[in-house]
Amino acid sequence: MTESSSFSIDGPDTLRGALILFIVGLGITGYGAYDYVQQSDAMRNAAEVDATITEVDVVTESSVGGAAGGEISYEPRVEFRYKYQGTTYTGTNVFPADINPEYDKSNAEAVIDEYEEGESVTAYVDSTDPDHAFLKNKTSNQPLIAAGIGAMISVLGAVSALKKYRTN
Repeated sequence: MTESSSFSIDGPDTLRGALILFIVGLGITGYGAYDYVQQSDAMRNAAEVDATITEVDVVTESSVGGAAGGEISYEPRVEFRYKYQGTTYTGTNVFPADINPEYDKSNAEAVIDEYEEGESVTAYVDSTDPDHAFLKNKTSNQPLIAAGIGAMISVLGAVSALKKYRTN
């Protein structure tokens, strides 16, 4: 990094920046942990329902910089309709977690190759939250990865904050 940068390998250059980094890390950790518990609860409370695939697509998402300088990720999108306790719902979750796995193009296409528009499939509905349905009754490790990254950010922020506090 350049000398004028406010962030170094040791963390932010100010106590305020270190505390912000710590808080952001805690937020990421908390959301990852929450999502992992939520997906586990959804699987535990899952009721099987018949569903019909209504749309299959791979959505391309670009990070900052777009194709020229950022990363491109692909998300398999499988939309389906299902009926639970007399009410019709539409779902798009392949997995029960809200934090989706990241795919390259061929892996995203492999996911949607399992489904065809108009096809009848089994979906799983969280009986405590019927708006939340998913197609694969298995956990994703993405929430745990997010929680781990958040924990590392928090540790970096905490260590940096302690260093800045001791020098003041």
